[in-house]
Amino acid sequence: MRGVPLMLTSQPLDSPRYTNWNLDVSTLSLRDRSFNALSERTFYGWVIVAIAGLGAFASGPGQSHTFSVFVGPISRDLDISSTTIASAYGLATLAAAFLLPVLGRRVDSIGPRKVMVIVTLLLGVACIGFGAASNILWLGFGFGALRFLGQGSMLLTSANLVSQWFDRKRGFALGLMIIGFGASMAVHPPLAQYLIEAVGWRSAWIILGALTWIIMLPPALLLLHNKPEDKGLLPDGARHEADDGTGASQARAQAGLTLKEALETSTFYIITAGVFAIAMLITALHFYQVSIFTTQGLTAKTAAFVFPISATTMVIAMPIIGRMFDTVRTRFMFIAVLLVTTASLVLVTLVTSLPIAVIYAMIFGLNNALMMNMISYIWPRYFGRKHLGSIQGTGQMVGVVGASVGPLPIGLAFDLIGNATLTLQLLAIFPAACAVLALFLRTPPAMAEYAPAD
Repeated sequence: MRGVPLMLTSQPLDSPRYTNWNLDVSTLSLRDRSFNALSERTFYGWVIVAIAGLGAFASGPGQSHTFSVFVGPISRDLDISSTTIASAYGLATLAAAFLLPVLGRRVDSIGPRKVMVIVTLLLGVACIGFGAASNILWLGFGFGALRFLGQGSMLLTSANLVSQWFDRKRGFALGLMIIGFGASMAVHPPLAQYLIEAVGWRSAWIILGALTWIIMLPPALLLLHNKPEDKGLLPDGARHEADDGTGASQARAQAGLTLKEALETSTFYIITAGVFAIAMLITALHFYQVSIFTTQGLTAKTAAFVFPISATTMVIAMPIIGRMFDTVRTRFMFIAVLLVTTASLVLVTLVTSLPIAVIYAMIFGLNNALMMNMISYIWPRYFGRKHLGSIQGTGQMVGVVGASVGPLPIGLAFDLIGNATLTLQLLAIFPAACAVLALFLRTPPAMAEYAPAD
């Protein structure tokens, strides 16, 4: 069968692989039995996709769509202005961003499974600690921890796992994974709103932390495996003998630039410019959606429950967009993400009634689907998977820096003039300019023989 591994290895419990990570000792037998049972039914990469999708969902407490619901209650409880909260959020996120390259190197050195377990444990702790925030300094540290662990580390590790297990079907697999993020958009804002009304914003964070552990720890400990080669497989479920003796599949799987080599290409900087713009502006829209809508005539509850419309659109679009990344030239998909971001920034300023809000929510859901697929897909597409963690970590650092900057001009506009309409329209110029720059995106020469056509 296609998913059956060609080589299953069994190592003694006193081998370095297990003594260096004691959790493996207690779960080894069950992990192997689970792998064997599931591999008889399908390529195990699809199990990895499902777990990575749970990781994308579990990143929700560190995402802007969840914070958006808490801005008002925190502001009132701690008597802090919108600009102050946005500043704390931005500065903390900026500081956390510079840890992502370190995390990426750890993913390369110890494997994404161990990193996933550690990140899950710490994210739950960060949620519980954030609920105890009593001043702006504590709030800032809490923002930093949640953004680094949720928006940064959890998504990076999830995307790395899928990228290791898939190559030619990577776009489709990542599209399925990011459905978890769409589910978070649908679930976390209304859940947070309900918890705030039922038990208060502080207890809400304790519950979110406990849910993170319940959702992620069992599958991460029992079902995750770092890459197909560890289990005698190749990406996409390809068999070794399918190489026809040329070694092409193995060479493709093992190809990849180092971070230093990637930094020497123009491709890296064109991509990071677009990633910065998209992360900056989509974060701003998530963070201030409730505030933008309420200043334009909608209620806070209506604004919060528009998120599920975006999430539903995103979930429906993800597999289709993922397949498009596998078949359409990446340069054109990159441009599409930037242009839809431009459209979202303009359209949000026109939301003055529920029907227009629904149209905006659908466009914004498409925007998120394109963004999440692109950010996960583009690094292995242009730079390979051999040193993927290091390159992902640096690229995601740029994205998180953009995310840290995004809310600031919107918060300042609210505090100074009471609305952000003109600011949002001016910001729309940025992704449009990056779309023009993306016309020059090309595969680095060293990766040309392993990559699809530009």
